[in-house]
Amino acid sequence: MIDSIDSPYIIEATSNNFKPLVIENSKQGPVLVNFWSKKAGPSLRQYPILDQIVHHYDGRLLLINVDTDKEVAVTKEYGISSVPTLKLFRNEQVVETMHGYQSEKDLLPVLEQYVARDSDLTLAGAIRLYTDGKKTEAYETIANAIVDDPVNPRLPLTFCKLLKHEGRYQESFALIDSLPPTIRSHKEVEQLHDLLTFHMELDNSRNIDSLKTQVELSPDDLEAKQQLTIQYVIEQQHEKALEQLASMMEIDPGYQDNYARNAMLKVFNLLGSEHALVRKFRPSLKRYTH
Repeated sequence: MIDSIDSPYIIEATSNNFKPLVIENSKQGPVLVNFWSKKAGPSLRQYPILDQIVHHYDGRLLLINVDTDKEVAVTKEYGISSVPTLKLFRNEQVVETMHGYQSEKDLLPVLEQYVARDSDLTLAGAIRLYTDGKKTEAYETIANAIVDDPVNPRLPLTFCKLLKHEGRYQESFALIDSLPPTIRSHKEVEQLHDLLTFHMELDNSRNIDSLKTQVELSPDDLEAKQQLTIQYVIEQQHEKALEQLASMMEIDPGYQDNYARNAMLKVFNLLGSEHALVRKFRPSLKRYTH
């Protein structure tokens, strides 16, 4: 184990306990995984910086160290080919990956997007207002918080999620498009943006069962396949959605300006680059990309 100041927020993981330490904890807050090796000088130089940052955040960031020389299974699972490699997990997904030595100046702007800030307390209060039926007050609270803390991506993200919850997809989509690039490029904001495109393309007059029947009767009906895909994405049946998109690319890869390819990329983004379904269907995407 790398020498470290004793901290409950710095833990060494094995392949056996990786999931509870990383995946489960990422539901509560950001988890930074440090894939390292004692044989690599950059890994040893990287660690004191990570140690200092974790102590600075005092519980708002969990650091998990994985010795790649010992933990071969999890190292292989996440495709680690060089060390140090840092992967930041949030809500069970890898949201950031950084290869090679990272200075404190490089790391902090990335971590600040995910580590809890004072304005998150205001956000929690706004959500309570919303659940109590005080929607106008909730939106006003979040809007004021954005003015006070414009760099917290969770503020506009939550605002847009509430609009989506109300079925106000166009408003949510337009608000995301108006955000500054530093916030607009945040992983969860991009994911919501992509999900909103499916909601806006949905034909509410057609239900999923009738679409399944139509596709069974007419396997080359690309419009029906498109609407069935949208239904699957919204219902989070991602594998079925990807199967329809792969079929669409096989029939006509150029349909509606490469709709299937573009939609598949959006589904990949929703799932995260490390997801097994992304690895499974990526060859389909490459096969029909010219």
